[in-house]
Amino acid sequence: MTLPSHRRLAVSATLIAALAAGVVPATSAFAAPGAPVSTPAAPAPAVPAPDMDGVVAALNSAMANGAPGAMARFTGPDGVRSRTVGVQDRVAGKPMDIQSRFRIGSVSKTFSTVVLLQLVEEGELELDTPVNTYLPGLLPDDRITVRHLLTHRSGLADYTNAMFEHTVPGFEAVRNRVFSYQELVDLSLSEPRTTEPGVSYKYSNANFVVVGMLIEKATGRPVSEAYQSRIFKPLKLRKTSYVHPDTRIKGTHVRGYLHPDEAGGALVDSTEQTASWAQSAGAVISSPADLNTFTSALMRGRLLSPATMEAMTTVTPTDATNTRFYGLGLRRYDLSCGTRVYGHTGTVQGFYTYAFSTRDGRRSLSAVANTSNHGAANTALGGTLEAAFCGKKPAASASARAAAPSTARDLTSLPAERDLPERH
Repeated sequence: MTLPSHRRLAVSATLIAALAAGVVPATSAFAAPGAPVSTPAAPAPAVPAPDMDGVVAALNSAMANGAPGAMARFTGPDGVRSRTVGVQDRVAGKPMDIQSRFRIGSVSKTFSTVVLLQLVEEGELELDTPVNTYLPGLLPDDRITVRHLLTHRSGLADYTNAMFEHTVPGFEAVRNRVFSYQELVDLSLSEPRTTEPGVSYKYSNANFVVVGMLIEKATGRPVSEAYQSRIFKPLKLRKTSYVHPDTRIKGTHVRGYLHPDEAGGALVDSTEQTASWAQSAGAVISSPADLNTFTSALMRGRLLSPATMEAMTTVTPTDATNTRFYGLGLRRYDLSCGTRVYGHTGTVQGFYTYAFSTRDGRRSLSAVANTSNHGAANTALGGTLEAAFCGKKPAASASARAAAPSTARDLTSLPAERDLPERH
C-alpha cells in the first residue's frame, strides 16, 4: 500500500497482526457497534469485455433526454477506452473532449471522506465520537456522531431542497454568493430534522458541510489544502482542483446547462458559479482520467489502510431495490451481472457524473453529461455502468428470461439516485 509520507497510521499491533492473517477484528475502531459486516468476496469470475457500443448507446440516450453532450472513459486490464458524443459548448459548437474538466458535484463527498478517514487513522478524530466533541455547540443533538455524517444518518435536513425549490431562480440567487460553513449549517438547522441519529439513511448535503468543518478544525488549514496534499498531489491528479470561491473552470472544460422547471424552457448556462452552496459537499472540479485514477487508487488501498477500506465499503441499503447501498461517503451499486462497483454519483447545476470502480480497482468508469434538472438524462447516463462492467448481454429467449430469477436489477431500469432536487 502506497501512502503519503507525512501520514502516520494509528493502527494497533493487534490489528496489524490480524490484517496479516487476513482477518479484521470486530472490535476495529472503524466498525460501528452492530453495523453490517461486508461479506468476503467470492472468487472472481471471468471479466467481461466492456460493451463500448452499449456505452455509446447510453451516452446517446442521455443526449436524447436533454444533454447537449456526454462522454465516458473506461480503464481495465486491456487499457483505456473512451467515447464522446455531442458538444461541450453549445455556442461554439465544440465537440465533447475526453480531456476536458467539469464540475463533479457530489463525487466530491468521496474526496472529503478520504481526507477525514485519514485523520481518523492518524488519531485526530474518532468515527463514533459526537460531532460536538470536536465542534462544541455546533449541532443541537450530542448523539450525532462523525460516522452518522459519512453515512447520511445524522437526520440533518438537506438545505438544498428549499434553496433550489425553484431551480433556475434558486441557482441564480446563489450563483455568485459566498457562504460560510456556519451559514449553510444554520440553513439546515432552520428546518426539522429528518430522522433520529443513526436510524435511517436520508441523503443530505449538510452532512458533508460539517465534514469540511471537521477537516479544517483537525488540520488547522483550509479544506483545499487537505485535498491537495493528501489526494491530488500524491495521485498526480493534475486536472483536479478545489477553487472555491472562484467561479471559473480553468483550462479546457465542459460547459454545463441547467434545465428550467418549465417544460420546453431555454437551457441556462450554469458553468460559472462559486459552488459555495456546496463546498466540501460538492465543489471539486476534475476530468474523466483523474476520476478513473482516484476511484481505482482508492479501491487498491493507496489512500487508506485495509481496516479503513473494510469500514468504508461496509454498506447498508438506500432503497428497496436491493441494488443500491451506501457506506462511508461511498456508494455501492450491484449490477445485473453480479458485479459490484463502488464510487459516487454527482449532480451540480449543469452536470451529471458517475465515477465507479470494482473493489479490486482493476476496472473503473467515469461518465458525465452536461445537463441537470432532467432526471431522464441522469438515468440514461447510468446505463454506462451496465455496459462497461457487465459487457454485452447474451441473447435469451423470452421463456428463458421469464424462468430465470434475477438477484439484481438492471440499473438502467431504475430512476437514477439524485444528489440535488429534481423538478422534472
